[in-house]
Amino acid sequence: MGREATCVAKTGGKSGEGKLHLESDTLLFRGEFRVSVTLSDVSKVMARNGTLTVEWSGGKVGFMLGADADKWARAITNPKNLMEKMGVKPGLQVAIVGRFETNFRTEVMNALGVKPGVKPIPGCDLVFFLLVHENDTDQLKELMPAIAPDGGIWAVYPRGRKDLSEDTIRSAARGMGMVDIKIVRVSDTHGAVKLVIPKADRKPAAKRA
Repeated sequence: MGREATCVAKTGGKSGEGKLHLESDTLLFRGEFRVSVTLSDVSKVMARNGTLTVEWSGGKVGFMLGADADKWARAITNPKNLMEKMGVKPGLQVAIVGRFETNFRTEVMNALGVKPGVKPIPGCDLVFFLLVHENDTDQLKELMPAIAPDGGIWAVYPRGRKDLSEDTIRSAARGMGMVDIKIVRVSDTHGAVKLVIPKADRKPAAKRA
């Protein structure tokens, strides 16, 4: 889920408040009723007077998003790729921890322009950590010293598991003094939560060699 907002939706004579999520291939509204739109089926997107209107093969729906309607329209019509959503770009110091699939490692390397590190060292802008077991959340505390003050840990987890979910990761991170700021759908099988140190708790960054 790269974008999220609370809003009122109107479709087919129904109107109600709920949460709107923009995932990599789906626009999903959950509230007093549910609307799921596959982005490849969208035929028209329009933002006018604070309302985002989306037409697709299954109908038409309007979302009352106010000043953010234009941003949502642009995000739907010009979606970012996964690496852009996760903030991977040339010049960053990145480490990948865990048995990630080769395709993911390749995507990170291509976005960086160099191979990412395999061991987290102090000053990392981003650390990707693959969680497999429930107690893997305990390792988040060990990774904290590796990130720069304004860096982050992408905790990648298997979707559909109650024992290792977005909520369990968020709870564990808060217990360690971190906060979640972003959620991304990595694939059909995995999601990711970005964890950072709160600004008030960040220490000055050490100069890189």
